[in-house]
Amino acid sequence: MKKVIERVARDAGWGKKLPQGSGMGFAAHRSFLTYVACIVEVKVEGSKISIPNVYYALDCGTPVNLDRIRSQFEGGAQFTTSIALTSEITVRNGQVEQNNFDTYRIIRMPESPKQIHVTVIESQDKPTGVGEPPVPPFTPALCNAIYAASGKRIYKLPVDLGA
Repeated sequence: MKKVIERVARDAGWGKKLPQGSGMGFAAHRSFLTYVACIVEVKVEGSKISIPNVYYALDCGTPVNLDRIRSQFEGGAQFTTSIALTSEITVRNGQVEQNNFDTYRIIRMPESPKQIHVTVIESQDKPTGVGEPPVPPFTPALCNAIYAASGKRIYKLPVDLGA
C-alpha cells in the first residue's frame, strides 16, 4: 500500500497550490489482492463540478496486459463518475424504477474526467484482479476533493452541490 500511495502522490503533485475553487482528494484500498491509491482533482464553480484529472497507482502483482489494466482503470473512473455525480436508483412500491439506460442516467462526455493517469507498479508477485479495484477509492477521493475545493462535505450520492 505504501508504494502505491507514494507513487500516486508523486504523479499527481500532491500538496501543490491549486487555483481557487480547485482541490485534490485522496483515497486508497485493497481488493481482489490489488492495492490501489487514487487522487481526484476537481474544479468547483457554483454547483458545477468538473474533473480535470484522475490519478491511479496500483500494484496488481505481475502485470499481464498493461493496455487492458489501464483500460479497466479508465473505465472504472468513468463508471464511478456516473454513480457519484449523475445516477440515482430509486424504489417505488418495492420495485426499482430504473430498468435500463433510458431511465438510469450515465455521464456524458463533457462530464467525464478529462484525463485519467494510471501507473502500474512493477512486481514479481502473482497477478491479481484489476476489474473492480478502480471503483471503491474513486468516490471517497472525489468527495474529499470537493471538500478541498469548496469546503462542502458530501453525505449523499449522487453529489448535488445545489442542495
